[in-house]
Amino acid sequence: DGDAPGGAAAGGAAPLPDTSNPSPAEAALMRQVHAVLSSEIGIATLLNRLKQSVTSAKEFATFLKKRAILEDDHAQSLKKLCRTTQDNMRRADHRTGSFAQSYEEMMLIHERMAENGIQFAASLHQMHEELIELAGNAERSRKTWKADGLSAEQRVADLEQTMRKSKAKYDSLAEEYDRARTGEGRQGGKVLGAFKAHKSAAQQEEDLLKKAQNADQTYYSHVQTLQTEKSQLESSHRPQAIKALQDLVSETDSATTFQMQKFAAFNEKLLLGNGLIVYPFKNQPGETAPQPRSLRQAVSSINNERDLNEFVSSQHSKVTHSSEVKYEKNPLLNPQSSGAPRPHSQPFAPSGQQGPNVPFAGGSISGPISQQPQSMGVRSSTGNFTGPSGPGSPQHASVPQSPQGPPGPGQGMVSGVSQGGLPDQPRPFGQQQQHARSFSQGNPLSSSGPGGSGGPPPPQYGGRGGPPPGPPPQQSLPPQGSPRYGNGQQPGAPQLGALPFQGGNPPGQHGSPQQSQAPFGPPSGGLGARGSPPQTQLPYRPPSDIKSPVGPSGHPSIMQPGQQPQSQPPAYPSAQGTSVMANPAPSKPVFGVSLAKLYERDGLAVPMVVYQCIQAVDMYGLGVEGIYRQSGSLSHINKLKSMFDADSQNPLLDFRNPESFYHDVNSVTGLLKQFFRDLPDPILTMEHHSSFINAAKHDDDIVRRDSLHAIINSLPDPNYATLRAITLHLYRVMDNSHINRMNSHNLAVIFGPTLMGSDPSTAITDAGWQIKVIDTILQNTYQIFDED
Repeated sequence: DGDAPGGAAAGGAAPLPDTSNPSPAEAALMRQVHAVLSSEIGIATLLNRLKQSVTSAKEFATFLKKRAILEDDHAQSLKKLCRTTQDNMRRADHRTGSFAQSYEEMMLIHERMAENGIQFAASLHQMHEELIELAGNAERSRKTWKADGLSAEQRVADLEQTMRKSKAKYDSLAEEYDRARTGEGRQGGKVLGAFKAHKSAAQQEEDLLKKAQNADQTYYSHVQTLQTEKSQLESSHRPQAIKALQDLVSETDSATTFQMQKFAAFNEKLLLGNGLIVYPFKNQPGETAPQPRSLRQAVSSINNERDLNEFVSSQHSKVTHSSEVKYEKNPLLNPQSSGAPRPHSQPFAPSGQQGPNVPFAGGSISGPISQQPQSMGVRSSTGNFTGPSGPGSPQHASVPQSPQGPPGPGQGMVSGVSQGGLPDQPRPFGQQQQHARSFSQGNPLSSSGPGGSGGPPPPQYGGRGGPPPGPPPQQSLPPQGSPRYGNGQQPGAPQLGALPFQGGNPPGQHGSPQQSQAPFGPPSGGLGARGSPPQTQLPYRPPSDIKSPVGPSGHPSIMQPGQQPQSQPPAYPSAQGTSVMANPAPSKPVFGVSLAKLYERDGLAVPMVVYQCIQAVDMYGLGVEGIYRQSGSLSHINKLKSMFDADSQNPLLDFRNPESFYHDVNSVTGLLKQFFRDLPDPILTMEHHSSFINAAKHDDDIVRRDSLHAIINSLPDPNYATLRAITLHLYRVMDNSHINRMNSHNLAVIFGPTLMGSDPSTAITDAGWQIKVIDTILQNTYQIFDED
């Protein structure tokens, strides 16, 4: 019975690492390492070490993934912020000049830094994937070597256990044989006396000898098998497993270390790249390639004083040279008896009287309000009135002479009187900014004024053709250079009772407060007083020059003093003292009338109700939570609707005063939505409805935006102008979504069916696409429309 030879174990051990001149501490360390790896715990030790390497690689890979996500989010957010800021800074309400140029360079520098960050994040993500793949391969190899290496170790351990059992049995039989041979078993052994009494001592000794010999053979074979297996384990299986596990550990650790080195290099590259972007290298001597400016240089180049001077000088073309102020005596200060009738119950001054004009004191007749509303794309119906002495000079306005005699007092009129009694310069009411889409212009006023030798001047309708259908207008145009009063009427002699220095009104006549009300909305391109159709409006004319609509020969006929116009019933004094018609003037409906008819009738590309509602919401509703989603008072909406249908120019409908809409801005939004719903043809027109739906189905944002833009450009002029006004307004609402909670999608849900209309057969299927159309238009407002 011999033990396993020690030479096999020594010969099969893993070789010591080749070290040239190790220190004593290192030599002792390597001997301990060799001893552990040569023992039966070597494979288990390396398996545990490989598990640690894999876990560490996975943890570093997780860190790289999260860092890549953070860097990518930061870079993408920075890039988006730069683009948004660039778009905002390019708007007209931001500074220009050197500030804009420096700001643009600063945003480009940040965009390049964002690109660096995106590349850094992509590199980290690639490193994460490589580490995850490495850890997976190491784990699979570990499982394989764990099964092979530990199974060989376990097999040797099992053989060693079997050998120990056989040796114990062999030793036990040898001791029993020895007792039988010496007679010790006969003296005290019950077992021998009880079970083997029939055998003799020689027979018993022989049997025990045979058993001992068999046990010896078994023990010897077990020892031989154990020696063989242990030799194979120590010479082949264990070194192979140790070597493979060492390689896996080394590969995993080396790859993890390499990825950490790459991570450090990428960090340096990121920071150095950002540093070179912020402050590029200067050109070396001999280099001619242009270098971008550094961030400090770009910011230092801002010249605030020059930017201010350039901006102010850019407005030089808008400077108007004021004419000399002259005193003009008003002929009404020397009244004489005259019984000539006047339109709208205004008394005539004596027909032969003529004198210089004087401003009215006391503010009884107010001029235009100083703040003119923006036209929001409204096309001008007429050009600027220009007199012989130059545009906008009321004191030198030409007054055509009547062929029947000298001009009456109506031709020496006040050009416009402010609240303080000083004359106001007349303002052209057709001016507007030029936009990407041009509008057709109305016919300018001809040079022939009333009383000229020619026929009636062309009407001032703002449409593309002639006057709207209906009876022809029965009034004459004012002469060029003459002002337009705030109430829309042609200038005539004011009521004497309206002047503060008069003791009272003539019998039966009192000044109407509405006649002195200043305008509050976009000036009308049509003729006539607000609230009455053109055929009921007559400007002041001398008694000898009032014309009837058409004479027997087809030409305008002359009306005699005291004769009423044919289109107008006789005037009777009312209970309040002002003259009223026998029949009430027909209303000018606004709701339920197409945009084209409103434009032809009123000369406003954006209807007055739309303008007033937008103005009210801009002033009082941008900070109201749920604006356009909340419902207003139905009674208030119906009252305002009736007032607009009766007279859209009513001074009580000036929505700059919140009392005009009962201090309820939600009623204003309800009124605006009601106007759009009542249109016979929606703003985006049923003709283009299917085209808008098909354009909204494009997945690409740019293609969808450009498709919608092309269709919008093909809309009729009034529809385009109104759509532009409401879109720019809703964009301002979106700008305050952090307060009012109304983003582009919420507004599109409300205005989708309102602006596009709906076909009952496809209303359900088109609802989502209608929202998509309006949402896309709102998100691309300044790409589709020019800013105000």
